[in-house]
Amino acid sequence: MTLDLPRAVLISLGGIFALLVVASLIVVVLGRLKPNLALNEVRLRIKSWWIMAVVFALALVANRTVTLVFFAFVSFLALKEFLSLVPTRRADRRVLFWAYLSIPFQFFWIARAWYGMFIIFVPVYMFLLIPTRMVLIGETRGFLRAAGILHWGMMTTVFSLSHIAYLLVLPARGNPAGGGPGLLLFLVFLTQFNDVAQFLWGRLFGRRPALPSVSPGKTLEGLLGGVATTVLVAYLAAPYLTPLVPRDALAAGLIIGLGGFLGDVVISALKRDLRLKDSGSLIPGHGGILDRIDSLTYTAPLFFHFVYYLYY
Repeated sequence: MTLDLPRAVLISLGGIFALLVVASLIVVVLGRLKPNLALNEVRLRIKSWWIMAVVFALALVANRTVTLVFFAFVSFLALKEFLSLVPTRRADRRVLFWAYLSIPFQFFWIARAWYGMFIIFVPVYMFLLIPTRMVLIGETRGFLRAAGILHWGMMTTVFSLSHIAYLLVLPARGNPAGGGPGLLLFLVFLTQFNDVAQFLWGRLFGRRPALPSVSPGKTLEGLLGGVATTVLVAYLAAPYLTPLVPRDALAAGLIIGLGGFLGDVVISALKRDLRLKDSGSLIPGHGGILDRIDSLTYTAPLFFHFVYYLYY
């Protein structure tokens, strides 16, 4: 294990754990002051946050290869969970092998910093390969639905999420403050922070549903308050972790705030269509892996291409 991360990244990781300590203490104090207050779900959520933060931090401080393997594994879990929620045809079981095989290939291109292949492998080559393999099996009933499910699943859980990992291999000269790890931490922290901020603003001040037919718990007040808070934190954190000038930092905060909301409600629409509350039970208090990374499926590609266009 190496600790050659930029100092700003290490300090930021320390700040994240400090926030978790404060949150844990608040719950302990509330539990003693108001013993009848329902805090079990909050305790479960914070406990899971501790585990996720420790695993993420260990992967980040180890070395670049370990971090890439970590995000490849997250992609695998997300695709596996997606395909367990939206089953395909029995005839497509052999096709699933190729869908899963796209993960090591996609992250191999990233490890080689081969941007040209990274950006077209899933949208072009896998898009062409999957229906071709399905045709060779010879089953035409339900063909369009199955092809759509597989491609949407790969685009969401492999292609979109892999943008997080590519931040790590961007040239360090583009971000003297924090390098690739700084950009990665900025994106992941702000996306998760935005989720929490929208939840808290919604609980405290939420009155008007933002999308009642898709996600009744999301409110307009939660969305606006969460986005405003995320923009402010992006403005404050950007000089330490990113090359973003103040104007671009504000835009990045807006992109992450709104993108996180869209990623959340898109996965909510999927679950609502399947009549599910959570995508799984892998993470106590949070649900499944898709419940935790739904916002990142939008913020990762949006933030990546924003930074890549302006600074690389």
